[in-house]
Amino acid sequence: MKRVVIALLVSATLGACTLMPHYQRPQSPVPDTWPADSAGAAPAAPAAAGGASGTYRAARGSASVSADQIGWRDFFTDPRLERLIDIALANNRNLRIAVLNVAASEAQFRIERGNLFPAISASGSEFAERLPANGALPLGGPGGSGGSTLVPSGATATTFHYYSAGIGFTNYELDLFGRERSLTTAAFEQYLAQSESSRSTQISLVAEVATDYFAVLADQGLVRLTQETLRSETESYELTKAMYDRDTTTLLSLRQAESAVDAARASLAQYQRQLAQDTHALTLVLGQEIPADLPPAADINAEELLASVPDGLPSQLLTHRPDIVSAEHALRAANANIGAARAAFFPSIQLTASGGTASGRLSGLFRGGTGTWSFAPTITLPIFSGGQNVANLDLAHIEKNVAIAQYELTIQTAFREVSDALSARGTYLDQRGAQQALVVADADAYRLAEMRFRSGVDSYLSTLDAQRSLYAAQQELVTLRQAELANRVTLYKALGGGWQPHTASGE
Repeated sequence: MKRVVIALLVSATLGACTLMPHYQRPQSPVPDTWPADSAGAAPAAPAAAGGASGTYRAARGSASVSADQIGWRDFFTDPRLERLIDIALANNRNLRIAVLNVAASEAQFRIERGNLFPAISASGSEFAERLPANGALPLGGPGGSGGSTLVPSGATATTFHYYSAGIGFTNYELDLFGRERSLTTAAFEQYLAQSESSRSTQISLVAEVATDYFAVLADQGLVRLTQETLRSETESYELTKAMYDRDTTTLLSLRQAESAVDAARASLAQYQRQLAQDTHALTLVLGQEIPADLPPAADINAEELLASVPDGLPSQLLTHRPDIVSAEHALRAANANIGAARAAFFPSIQLTASGGTASGRLSGLFRGGTGTWSFAPTITLPIFSGGQNVANLDLAHIEKNVAIAQYELTIQTAFREVSDALSARGTYLDQRGAQQALVVADADAYRLAEMRFRSGVDSYLSTLDAQRSLYAAQQELVTLRQAELANRVTLYKALGGGWQPHTASGE
């Protein structure tokens, strides 16, 4: 047993050595600052990975936090939206699946880690055999196999008993060259990658809830706008009909007013259908029906629906995005697999050992002189494997190169997503300002056209054209506001959605 203990100690000492290549993070394939056309993104000095420039003043307090600490409760300031996000984080099935995948990956890591230690088990057994009265005994004594032999006549039938109890392990591999340690490291990195993928799913869920919510707000705004337009068109139609009955306008003007009413009714049905469908989409994301006790819904044009993302962010902040962190953990796992492939070229030593007691009587099993032990080391030296070991090592190197390419591609994709969102942020503000001015101008033109029609100066066609222009401009303003909010949500998501560790409540 001393030899077994010494062997285990040597195994633990040598197991600290592995053949894994030294890991070095690949150079970032993107610039340190965003493109010059990213409106509102002031150039920032290069920062170390994990650094941040610019601060953000939380909407709920006076403390300023760095840009990489913006939680979703700080960014989404609408109470109704906050409640919806809470519900989705608790009930969404996709997020639930992602969390369960993390748990499964963690269990897989623990399974792999168990191979670093011998599987020690205790056992007890009894062997009983009745010997025949004709004197035939199995070769090798009781319990043997390999024929039989005869003993002198006159023998009586007897029953043989053999009891044993012990503790030991079987085929424990000494991790001299770090094969098991490399596989354990790879499993751990895969677990971390899965964990980051779950966090990415959570951020995507938060963004999806916000996007669907703003779509519902936009639909509600379009329904209200169309209802107001329908009411105005109905009043104009009734006025035109009264004028036609008094022979002060033409049948053409009456039919034009009637067509305007029908067009508004058709638009109302369209937007009501769109509102119902977008509400269903939000319900699916939530994982349950929308509660009736939510805070009142805000208007799509309210300015305090979202907080602002600070300017001057260095691109190195992208290294905190969950998908990028996940890709790096996958790269580390591929790097560890190279160590396991290298270890296959070296000898493998396996140990089987046990110790215990044995007796022909159960009552004497633990008395003095019944001790027994066995120790059976085995060494295997690979000589010829048909090129499999070389191929496995080549495959491990190729998979690492693939992981490097995927890591760099993930960074480049993230850089483009943030650049696009930053570029769109300033242009949306300019476009919305111009669209609001257009709505004011079209509203004034419609008012003047209606006055001229009622005065008999112009036909109803001028009023109808002015009304259509105003309605289209108002529709475009609502749609543009929805696109602006969706872009700001996309920017928040592209920046990682707040990189602080998420609590059980999802913050």
